Amino acid sequence: MSEFWTYFQIGLYHVLNLSSYDHILFLAVLVIPYAFKDWKRVLMLVSFFTIGHTVALLLSVFNLVFIKEKLVEFVIPITILLTAIYDLLTSGKSFKNNSITLVRIVTLFFGIVHGLAFSSYFKTILSGSPQSKLLPMIDFALGIEVSQITIVLLVLLLSYLLQSVLRFSKREITLVISSFVIGVILPIIIKNSFIV
Repeated sequence: MSEFWTYFQIGLYHVLNLSSYDHILFLAVLVIPYAFKDWKRVLMLVSFFTIGHTVALLLSVFNLVFIKEKLVEFVIPITILLTAIYDLLTSGKSFKNNSITLVRIVTLFFGIVHGLAFSSYFKTILSGSPQSKLLPMIDFALGIEVSQITIVLLVLLLSYLLQSVLRFSKREITLVISSFVIGVILPIIIKNSFIV
């Protein structure tokens, strides 16, 4: 049980750690266009992201893929930027007009990118054969899923409060949050472009 809890906590704090706020920013722009009534769609998107994250860890642990850390660190903010821009372009439009399949595929791919960023650290904390790392990886993925659901619930709750108490429209909230995230992430992209 303690091994489960150890890797579960690592997954949990991987997302909830404020020093790795890129994860939080990505989740915020991923789900800000949705409301509590869209919980199935939101849960699916978060799960696709976790699956992508876990696939990247599997590929890395089994030495099937290796990508330079600096390249991944450059691409992660771009995934956040693209998601925020997508929100800006689709804000206020009916989700029937948006291809949820495309959003799922892109979310899965972005999960892989984000997972690659963590894979080198994950490999250093685990010793032994790749097969012995499988259960800890599942524990880690569960921690990630729980923390992501926590962040998503907080984002949806904030959105709900802004709509019901302050009477902001969903479109206004999406535009403000997405624009804020773009403002935070652009300097990071510029800084990272010099170290790739």
